[in-house]
Amino acid sequence: MAKKITLPEKPAIYDYTLEELQQWMKDNGEPAFRAGQLFDWLYVKRVRSFEEMSNLPKSLRDKLVSQFGFVTLTEITKFESKDGTVKFLFNLHDNHAIETVVMRHNYGNSICVTTQVGCRVGCTFCASTLGGLKRDLTAGEIVAQVVWAQQLLDATNERISSIVIMGIGEPFENYDATMNFLRIMIHEKGLNIGQRHITVSTSGIVPNIYRFADENTQINLAISIHAPNDALRSKLMPVNRRFPFNDVMESLRYYIAKTGRRITFEYALIGGVNDRPEHAEELAQVLQGMLCHVNLIPVNHVPERNYVRTPRDDIFEFQRILERNKINATIRREQGHDIAAACGQLRAKHMESTAR
Repeated sequence: MAKKITLPEKPAIYDYTLEELQQWMKDNGEPAFRAGQLFDWLYVKRVRSFEEMSNLPKSLRDKLVSQFGFVTLTEITKFESKDGTVKFLFNLHDNHAIETVVMRHNYGNSICVTTQVGCRVGCTFCASTLGGLKRDLTAGEIVAQVVWAQQLLDATNERISSIVIMGIGEPFENYDATMNFLRIMIHEKGLNIGQRHITVSTSGIVPNIYRFADENTQINLAISIHAPNDALRSKLMPVNRRFPFNDVMESLRYYIAKTGRRITFEYALIGGVNDRPEHAEELAQVLQGMLCHVNLIPVNHVPERNYVRTPRDDIFEFQRILERNKINATIRREQGHDIAAACGQLRAKHMESTAR
């Protein structure tokens, strides 16, 4: 389990949904509508202090200052790729480091957020698991990543149009904080990100796939599958020993039946390991009849791992086999390759240098 969070002196205002702030206002003798004004200052005007909230009475501002703080993200470093991708390494109040990536596309700007400091899932091809899991993030620490990125884009009159919860950590192992983060992001009085423009990715935490199916949202679900069978998946993803392949697939069928929404299967292609034609054929058989899409991901080289990239021609052959079997498949466009934008790489380098 994640270690207990060392909390700052005051709770962060970003931790609270609008409904929770409305209740706080009532409990503190303030009219509930003040919560909407507060939300506007936080997510529309995006101020950095309570003192700037000029339409709130000074007495209320004083209460807010005394009881809440803003999430402290300190920028350790920032890299910008030739393709416009921006990767941040942030320091938290307890000196843990997290990553956030802003990606520019021709259809808008997306942000990839982190939900945990480190990860315990243990995928053998991923840098995020190096060093294990340190702790969960609070909802406010996830929110702060988006606010920071939006403040960056404000300078050029751009906005975050989509969110992917695919950064460091397993969001379904930090389920409650992740869901509160999502409620804040989609609220019409806040950043008002369309639900269908948000994707949450899980490695297959079965109980919370069922919970998510019952949430009645329009938010997209992606599943990191990376293998077509139980034995190979267990070698690549130790989490498969806790939640076996067949159980994961059954929970996903429940999700599709309950929501009517398509699932994205993320499949990292690793040279000579899971990228052979027979793997593609087996995967196609497993996914037959499911409302789904496969996103093929050429694996990034991580110095601490021994895997190699699948040759280009083999990637296209894998895709052709899936499509021949009527499984829709695309190859993920790589971004930020020149700035170590693969999940966890920048943090791993920072951890190494700090240890030295």
